Amino acid sequence: MDVWLGELGEFSLRVERGNLSSNATCGPITTTRAPVNSSLPVLIAAGVLLLLSILFPLSGWVLRLRCVQSMIGRVLHRPDNHTLLNNEAMVPPQPQILPPNATTATSTQAQRLRSLDTFRGISIVLMVFVNYGGGKYWYFKHSAWNGLTVADLVFPWFVFALGSAVGLSTAGPLRRGRPSRLRLSLRALWRSLLLFLIGIFIVTPNYCHGPLVWSELRVPGVLQRLAVANAAVSLLEIYAWGPHHSPLARVMRWPWLRDLLPFWPQWLLVGLLQVAWLSLTLLLPVPGCMTGYLGPGGIGSGGSQANCTGGAAGYIDRWLLTDRHLYQTPTTRNLYRTTVPYDPEGILGTLNVVLSAFLGLQAARTVLSFPGDHRGIVRRFLLWAALLGVISAVLTKCTRDEGFLPVNKNLWSTSFVTVTACFAFLLLAALHLATDALQVWTGTPFHYAGMNPLLLYVGHELLASFFPFRWGAPPAPPAGPLPHAWPLAQNLVACAIWVVVAWRLHHHRLYLKL
Repeated sequence: MDVWLGELGEFSLRVERGNLSSNATCGPITTTRAPVNSSLPVLIAAGVLLLLSILFPLSGWVLRLRCVQSMIGRVLHRPDNHTLLNNEAMVPPQPQILPPNATTATSTQAQRLRSLDTFRGISIVLMVFVNYGGGKYWYFKHSAWNGLTVADLVFPWFVFALGSAVGLSTAGPLRRGRPSRLRLSLRALWRSLLLFLIGIFIVTPNYCHGPLVWSELRVPGVLQRLAVANAAVSLLEIYAWGPHHSPLARVMRWPWLRDLLPFWPQWLLVGLLQVAWLSLTLLLPVPGCMTGYLGPGGIGSGGSQANCTGGAAGYIDRWLLTDRHLYQTPTTRNLYRTTVPYDPEGILGTLNVVLSAFLGLQAARTVLSFPGDHRGIVRRFLLWAALLGVISAVLTKCTRDEGFLPVNKNLWSTSFVTVTACFAFLLLAALHLATDALQVWTGTPFHYAGMNPLLLYVGHELLASFFPFRWGAPPAPPAGPLPHAWPLAQNLVACAIWVVVAWRLHHHRLYLKL
């Protein structure tokens, strides 16, 4: 019998013992105090956000009215007020995506894709919301081991957006032949090094607990993985064959595959990385553990693999980095009672992070290979989503734990890459249709955050414990409030503040770039 026990409810169950110790009867479960609707706060928040998203474009239309601009100008006594309001309300011009052989003057300018900025902005805003607590909802928390929640989508989407940005930013220099490939590669490596160092010495340490101590400093991390992915896909794009110089592109009989076939050397290299991940994960002998173990350790698997959290991935990290340089409180600790440290951003999983970024790079190639063909771009995004969805279904057998390779963020498994990239292509297709093709939405306010993601990530990590991003909750009344209302409001306010910061920085053309 399935019984739903809601939050903050009180229930009672009467158990009567018979004459024999093995005989017992259970009465029906009765409700002493009715539970609350825990989903009501998030539904209200979603409704408010939807209403604001509808009212914001209408406010832009109202501000463009001459009578409104004239009235505001008279109130503020600002002669330049008409121009300011017009600039803020108008939809920014859309970038012109040029074919690989374009030689016009505009091809030398850095082009921005509004759908990509919006996609990246959604990812970073969700990341801030999740890292601040996600309103304490379970689906805004990372899975303990196998499975997928909304929180698990954030990081791979950000990696996907990074790969797309690399493709769009390097296409022009590679087409023009300047700067040289050596200079481009050095620039990419320098940016990756800075990301890695920021992750180690600025974001990861908790300075509130004392001075930085190298003996206990965590080496892996989010920015560190982004650094490796950026270096890998940048070098692949710079040095591997591309449509601008590949002989295959000039004799191709299938022009509808021009965003795929010319890049077969890159796919081959990424495929070799995938073979390396599979071989190490499934075949590497781990002392005291079952070969190919993919479980959480602890009390999982009946406790037979207690110290084998993550199998080969955990073993490689502990062997190369030692326990003190790894994440000490993994998601498995509470549910599976694990005792060994395990880093979800470890070394082995980073091989598959390159695959996530490479799929984002493929999305950029599609945009560049079919300039102006918005319908074709959206159609190909949907085809990629369908293909990756089928691969995910085969790898997981449409189950959480019984597949060949379960969806697992801690391992960054192949199925995790394919299923998160599937959702990324679906979302990017919808955004491209709305912002770049039909232009019915400017991506506001998310595209502001998408143009300054590094500042928002570093800032929200460093200031997470300070007001106004976090404050103490008032004491709960005896009856108890809605269980998620207060933390949800707190986390949404913190996210809104960072979006406003990004908007103001964009207004002043201030961006944190490496």
